[in-house]
Amino acid sequence: MSVRRVVSAAVPVVFLACVAGLAFSYASVGSGESSITVYSGQHPETVVALVSGFERQTGIKVAVRSDDEDVLAAQVAQEGSRSPADVFLSENSPALEDLQQRGLLAPVDAMTLAATMGRYDSPERRWVGISARVSVLVYNTRDLTPAELPRSVLGLADPRWRGKLALAPTETDFQPVVAAVAARYGERRAVAWLEALRTNATDHIYPDNEALVAQVNSGQAELGIIDHYYWYRLRDELGASNMHSAEQFFDPGDPGYVIDVSGAGVLASSSHQLDARRFLAFLVSAPGQEILARGESYEYPLDSGIRSAKPLVPFARLRPDPISVGELGNGQVAVGLLRAASLL
Repeated sequence: MSVRRVVSAAVPVVFLACVAGLAFSYASVGSGESSITVYSGQHPETVVALVSGFERQTGIKVAVRSDDEDVLAAQVAQEGSRSPADVFLSENSPALEDLQQRGLLAPVDAMTLAATMGRYDSPERRWVGISARVSVLVYNTRDLTPAELPRSVLGLADPRWRGKLALAPTETDFQPVVAAVAARYGERRAVAWLEALRTNATDHIYPDNEALVAQVNSGQAELGIIDHYYWYRLRDELGASNMHSAEQFFDPGDPGYVIDVSGAGVLASSSHQLDARRFLAFLVSAPGQEILARGESYEYPLDSGIRSAKPLVPFARLRPDPISVGELGNGQVAVGLLRAASLL
């Protein structure tokens, strides 16, 4: 995701576009009111819905500072104990793992951790998983049939995809796939794979998954890797009759078939610990998870008792690579490999 905006999540969604250029200024909150500040790498529309629900339920005001999660994680690391952030909300787990490893996150309440599936929480109990997406292959249905698609993410290195593959290597969503390939096959083979992907995608390297899926849908490229929800969001934008693409999973257990976890943690330096912990508890509560299940984010809620209301493959039926959030780590391995392959 590429996000360069700062918004107050209490405002209507239509206001988002009007403040897109106000990077790194703070949303105001009423003086004397109980309030917290959230640094968010999540999609603004998702955050607006969640924060609005929390504010209605608790009366606690929330100011949201949005940017790419790697930018915000670096900002928190630089600010250290002086950070004005109370909560860090991430689209993917590596940014949270990085902050946790730096000792910047506070322990999460046991009841909050117990509300969702534990395997998607911090191994050190310093952040909680909130929602999930899954990496998939997106392809142009005018150019390709399902039978022609590679069964493994390694197959995208085949020279047959030269000039046809779309790639968004700077997306943090891509890092878990890189990490999973390296964990399965070793770093040397992962770099060789990435170099082949760079060659195949020479004319189709994009800044984000939104651009990637749009280009595949328009036929500018034939196939690429995205998290599943970008395709659904494009369909909502264009209409079903204008979709000339589809999604397909790689084989069960393939390292291209990865669960990406969005999560949140409370900053150890926060001066509003109680309210910040209440925000985390809301995110994994039934009302918070129902917002995800019924909203337009197309993410999977991580409460096993709440199913997405959207036409997604049920979460329980997914058969991803078994790599854990702890094994995915803080993203530095993936970043190093992407740099070695000249993709960053």
